[in-house]
Amino acid sequence: MNTLIAIIGLGVLCLLFEILDFRKGIIPATILGLLGVLGLTVADYNMPASFYNNMISVTNFSVTFSSLFIVLSIFLVALSHNFYEKHQSKLSDFIAIKIFLLAGAVAMVSFGNLAMFFLGIEVLSIALYILAASRRLDLKSNEAGMKYFLMGSFASGIILFGICLVYGAMGSFDVAEISEMSKSAELPIWFPIGIVLLTIGMLFKVAAVPFHFWAPDVYEGAPAMTTATMSTLAKVVAMATLFKLLSVLNADLNYNFQMVIVIVSIASMTVGNIMALKQSNVKRMLAFSGISHAGFMLMTLLSIGTSAGSLLYYATAYAIAGIGAFSVLLYVCKNKNNEDIANFHGLGKTHPLLAAVLTGSLLSMAGIPIFSGFFAKMALFSETIQAGYLVVVIFAVINSIISVGYYFKLILAMYTKESNESRTGTPILIYIVATVALLLNIALGLFPSLVMDLI
Repeated sequence: MNTLIAIIGLGVLCLLFEILDFRKGIIPATILGLLGVLGLTVADYNMPASFYNNMISVTNFSVTFSSLFIVLSIFLVALSHNFYEKHQSKLSDFIAIKIFLLAGAVAMVSFGNLAMFFLGIEVLSIALYILAASRRLDLKSNEAGMKYFLMGSFASGIILFGICLVYGAMGSFDVAEISEMSKSAELPIWFPIGIVLLTIGMLFKVAAVPFHFWAPDVYEGAPAMTTATMSTLAKVVAMATLFKLLSVLNADLNYNFQMVIVIVSIASMTVGNIMALKQSNVKRMLAFSGISHAGFMLMTLLSIGTSAGSLLYYATAYAIAGIGAFSVLLYVCKNKNNEDIANFHGLGKTHPLLAAVLTGSLLSMAGIPIFSGFFAKMALFSETIQAGYLVVVIFAVINSIISVGYYFKLILAMYTKESNESRTGTPILIYIVATVALLLNIALGLFPSLVMDLI
């Protein structure tokens, strides 16, 4: 609860900075504030599980994922300095929205009550709707905002209907009470139906097949900074929340349910990778890549009792690689009308450090050693095999090989093609974020236990 209050206070402070005409201090003050919030969150680690009127539940799961979200938010706020430099009058709005989005994310993994869970989803979703459509004069941004709003609204409606059915079956929104009552021999039919609807709604948010169709258009049309937020922070928030929902509600993950997860996971990996092979727009390619990674993360639901650490590790590896990739994309495609691969031609010669960061990030996503993405996939595959689903791992390995094709298409463009333009300027913050993301990626690859043993 202290973390939530601190985040909301920081968001209000960002808006006050605008009133006090202290725009230059917004980003450094926000980063310092987020570091303070991170310290406050980490202080709750390994403390006895505490409940605030059963609305917020502070556990090691919520603390570790909240810490990950805060770290990702620090990166995203730092990248905002260059991206919004021509929108100084709106800087406080953009930064404050990102902070309130973080508050929704923390509420989503810290809920002890289904009302708080839904409140967190709506806070996060509304912030993303605004950011997606934030370029008012850009037709693509308007289209992205509208599509995301409509699809997100449908998903929220399905989730709300699921919550109503769970309440109708159990007579309570309290997660601890629902979990206790679900152990009884005879459950009303509305409870499993409610769980199914909640799962479908969250699969929309994760952008898993067959609920993925909105993601490529929204990712391509939204401003690059918003796409970076959706691809990293929003995706891992949704996946962590789905994992927690099924865990704490003591849902009956029987054989039929697991078969559905197997099909959705394999379909997401396959469709995401095959569609990504055809893309020439880098943002659209990363959108399909994200659909594929959602399929990988869904594998954790097949061994839900033991895979929390693996999910945290995979989510961290994927999100940090995404931050590294988008930090380079933000620089290369700045003031461009598109994010075509042609923009990256010759980057290895003009900006070797940024090219190295993008290469490392893409190799991590593909699952190449020594990067954390490789070891995250290894941990995931090991647990899935132990759960008895070898066929899923076989498809996952095949899809990892397919993904190398489109990742290397971008890498080869940077190192083998000649640049058509001269890139000037050295944006310090982008360099710092990109370098730190790459170093973190390698460090977590070399020392996976730093993350995996936290839960």
